[in-house]
Amino acid sequence: MENILVAGANGTTGKKIVNLLKKSQYFNPIAMVRKEEQIPFFEAKNVETVLADLKDNVDGAFNKSIDKVVFAAGSGGKDVVNVDQEGAKKLVDASIKNNVKKFVMLSSLGADKPEEANQLQDYLKAKHNADEYLKSKDLNYSIVRPGSLTNEPAANKIELKQHLDKHGEISRNDVAQTLVSVLNDDTANRETFEIIKGETLIGEALHKLSS
Repeated sequence: MENILVAGANGTTGKKIVNLLKKSQYFNPIAMVRKEEQIPFFEAKNVETVLADLKDNVDGAFNKSIDKVVFAAGSGGKDVVNVDQEGAKKLVDASIKNNVKKFVMLSSLGADKPEEANQLQDYLKAKHNADEYLKSKDLNYSIVRPGSLTNEPAANKIELKQHLDKHGEISRNDVAQTLVSVLNDDTANRETFEIIKGETLIGEALHKLSS
C-alpha cells in the first residue's frame, strides 16, 4: 500500500479522489486539510488526515511517510497566486525533499497558453506557472488538464490528447478516476495531457499515452 497525500482533499473533486483511493487495494489516502473542523469528515470514513495550509509551511503534511502526491487544491479564484501557484510550488519542493515518487497535478485546459484565454486569465496563468515549475524539477509527474468540470455521473470514458484543439466538459468523477489511474508507476510518467468527455475508456486512453 502506498500512502497518497491529497492536497485539496476537502474540495468537491478532492473528496472524490479520496473515496476512490480508499476503495483501492494499492493506495492509502491521507487527506491534507487546512482547518481542524474539516478533520471529522475524513475520520468518520476512516481516512487519515494531516493539517497543513498551502499559504503557510507545508512540511507538516509529510510527518507520515508519503509515497505520492495528488495536488487537487484551488482557491476558487480567490487567491490564485498564493494557493494555485505558490502553494503548488511549495508542495513540489516538499515532495522533492521527502523523496516522493510521483506528483500528480490537477491543472486546467488552457493552462498551456493562458494569454489566449477570454476569461480566467489570472487563474490559468497561475496554473501554467505551477505546471512549468513542476516540469523543471527532478521529480516524476503527471499533469492532467481537464476541460470545464461538471457534476455529471461517471462515464468512465474520456477524450485524451497532449493538446486538444477544442474546449469541452468533463465530470469531476471522471477527472478523479483519471488522477487516481495515473498514480500507477507505469502510467503517464513525465506527461502533460488534456482531457474532456469522450468515447474511450479511461484506462485505454492512458495506456495509449504511455505505450
